[in-house]
Amino acid sequence: MLAGEVGMMRKIMGSVCLLSLTLCILSFTGCSKDKVLDPSHPVTITMWHNFGGQMQTTMDSLVGEFNATIGKSNGVILSVTSISSSVSLQEKLLAAANGDPGSPALPNIATCYPKIALQLMRKGLIVDLDTQFSDAELDGYLPRFLEEGRLEDNGLYVFPIAKSTEVLFVDKTLFDRFASATGVDFEAFRNFEQLSLMSLKYYEWTDSLTPDIPDDGKSFFTTDSIFNYFQVGLMQLGIDPIDNERFTCDVPEFRRIWDSVYEPAVRGGYAVFDGYSSDLSKLGEIVCSTGSTAGILFYGSQIIYPDNTAEDVTYTILPYPKFDGGKNISIQRGSGMCVMKATPAQEYASALFLKWFTAPEQNIRFVSSTGYLPVTNKAFTNSMEQEIQQVTNENIKKLLQAAVTMHSEYDFYIPPTFESFDALGKNIEKSFKAFARAAREKYLSLVGEMSPDNAYAIATQGDFESFVTQYR
Repeated sequence: MLAGEVGMMRKIMGSVCLLSLTLCILSFTGCSKDKVLDPSHPVTITMWHNFGGQMQTTMDSLVGEFNATIGKSNGVILSVTSISSSVSLQEKLLAAANGDPGSPALPNIATCYPKIALQLMRKGLIVDLDTQFSDAELDGYLPRFLEEGRLEDNGLYVFPIAKSTEVLFVDKTLFDRFASATGVDFEAFRNFEQLSLMSLKYYEWTDSLTPDIPDDGKSFFTTDSIFNYFQVGLMQLGIDPIDNERFTCDVPEFRRIWDSVYEPAVRGGYAVFDGYSSDLSKLGEIVCSTGSTAGILFYGSQIIYPDNTAEDVTYTILPYPKFDGGKNISIQRGSGMCVMKATPAQEYASALFLKWFTAPEQNIRFVSSTGYLPVTNKAFTNSMEQEIQQVTNENIKKLLQAAVTMHSEYDFYIPPTFESFDALGKNIEKSFKAFARAAREKYLSLVGEMSPDNAYAIATQGDFESFVTQYR
């Protein structure tokens, strides 16, 4: 080959190499990504999460498995450095993000709610996971679960690892006793208006069991979040519950929702309670409640009565009820995982864990012992039925069966993300309970002097209008 030709070939080859290098740098999914991790020089990543109890045991087991398998082969060591409640964890994240004195460094991965992730994103602290997952990979996840993690620039900052919704927990042992005596129909649990009527009837029936003690009936129903009850009810009836960061309550549809729960609350059929419904259920103080699927672990197999006697009970778990004429809609709940900005190796390693953890085999193992729902279509369509057969906890088995039904028949409401949303919800909860307790007390003072209907009308006069006025 002539010297000129050799020189020309060197130029061409140099240009080709330079182009290849440039493409590798520009495409993180290309050849540069293959060299981000080096098993001979492992990279350590840290994680904060809020899974306690049985959920912590399961998470610990999965983290250990990751480190011993795909982590080891890729040169990744995952270390859980903080486990705390959701509230404490979110406070720690904000303190670390703000550089507060004494706050720890941010972890590589953390469970995080969208409202907190929004603040971290605005500070440029978290990774848009669209850069770490291909379109084909994202297509395997439930779109609604991904949608919740997309923030104001439509980037994917909160990745779903397990979600929850709300279902109806029913103490079938207590209900069967009630149904045998009164003839009420189990199908009434499908509908909130019918559930409201059952609540009134149950209070009257339990009150009648001790005729020498007036007004000692028991409550039938409660919900862990009246704010969620209001929001989902509005969505079912075709009304956006939040309009321009204000609660939509001055509409006829909301009056229907209010009446369905306020009358039983005042007359005794609905339990106005500051704790979780599972606490009341374990004492036999209610028959049914709506609450998060993740609460399943707190329902036992016995009632312990005030005199310390115990009764074995069986639970039925049903899809979330709906209002007459409404759509099948329930709320979508639960946090996801955020990945903090760090070195390319740490960001890639963090995404590697998320991909492994949310793969059907691992994800189903996590949700089957915790009451959460899997996040991939494959887990719901191919893995869930098999897992249901293998689960030994009967309550979780029933929960997963209800979840399968809701996955195929329901739409899910994702609450909005804005700074004052939590404060709005707490205010509505507090206000409703204050109104209901005051009206209940007044009702009891009147019901001996007049008919229950008249006592209710007087005790609640102006309550709805006063409540609505606060949120106009």
